Amino acid sequence: MPFSNTHNQMKMNYSTEEEYPDLRKHGPNHYMAKVLTPAMYERLRSKQTPNGFTLDDVIQTGVDNPGRRFVPSVGCVAGDEETYEVFKELLDPVIEHQHGGYKPTDKHKTDLNPEHLKGGDDLDPNYVLSSRVRTGRSIRGFCLPPHCSRGERRAIEKLSIEGKYYALKNMTAEDQQQLIDDHFLFNKPVSPFMLATGMARDWPDARGIWHSSNKTFLVWINEEDHLRVISMQKGGNMREVFTRFCTGLSKIESLFKQKGHAFMWNEHLGYVLTCPSNLGTGLRGGVHVKLPNLSKHDKFGEILKRLRLQKRGTDGEDTAVVDNVFDISNAHRLGFSEVELVQMVVDGTKLLVEMEKRLEKGQSIDDLMPAQK
Repeated sequence: MPFSNTHNQMKMNYSTEEEYPDLRKHGPNHYMAKVLTPAMYERLRSKQTPNGFTLDDVIQTGVDNPGRRFVPSVGCVAGDEETYEVFKELLDPVIEHQHGGYKPTDKHKTDLNPEHLKGGDDLDPNYVLSSRVRTGRSIRGFCLPPHCSRGERRAIEKLSIEGKYYALKNMTAEDQQQLIDDHFLFNKPVSPFMLATGMARDWPDARGIWHSSNKTFLVWINEEDHLRVISMQKGGNMREVFTRFCTGLSKIESLFKQKGHAFMWNEHLGYVLTCPSNLGTGLRGGVHVKLPNLSKHDKFGEILKRLRLQKRGTDGEDTAVVDNVFDISNAHRLGFSEVELVQMVVDGTKLLVEMEKRLEKGQSIDDLMPAQK
């Protein structure tokens, strides 16, 4: 097993029934378990991508992690660009579940022109503490983190070094922790979802970060994706954050093209990334916002759903909410352009803050309930 579960010939000595994973404890919101059947497993289990990524590699994280009862779980990852084609029988319906009915025939749209964003520079800083936009990018011709070799990972790091670069293995523990505490740096993966994919192998080899002098634009190297690009700053000026994001991404893509490397992209899936949940734009626009009253309202979850937004703790997915400060971001990545998703965050955040102010005064918010976006 060179990387994860890749030993297809040995597995073929056993029947489908003997090899089929036990998914009985996986809930209805676990999309891989919902889609995969013994008949589908039989059809796909002998297949592999040109790089040797197999069906069992795709589903291993979902097999090991039944997921959370009420929170959707994708339960699969890609090991290379070809994964989405070779295993489309499984991945197309998973993508459709994850991305609100996105069909195999649908075409994705990309719009990285910040001039098309309406407003975004007027979110109330008394409630919106910080704003950020992030995405991922994959470099065509390399395996993705669940399946890449050490040499591939180091080659990606070498291609990515521009200006002042900080390799994780060269950082002091104190410097590393300070960057993590300031939300500038990723920590070693501890999530069982990530560990089961194999993407944390050899940590911290060939992982690192580049950031601007004022730390408002950052590039993470070889975390969940080849590149994670982040624009962030204190306060509520999402327009400024998004403009910097678009400008920086354009420069990064130009640098890679000069070196003879393109990003993984196609008309159907948009930008191709490791997790099917991040396909399309790969974009998560988010704000840290104080909502002590609205968060206790019995319609809070419904409001977010109608606005196509999601909530999490300020330290990321599966983290606790502290002092009633929520990380609010777009729930979808695929089927909407970058501008459309950031617009949802801007408009939705303005409404959430308006609702919070109403509730502070003991007033009703019934007339502010949004229609489904």
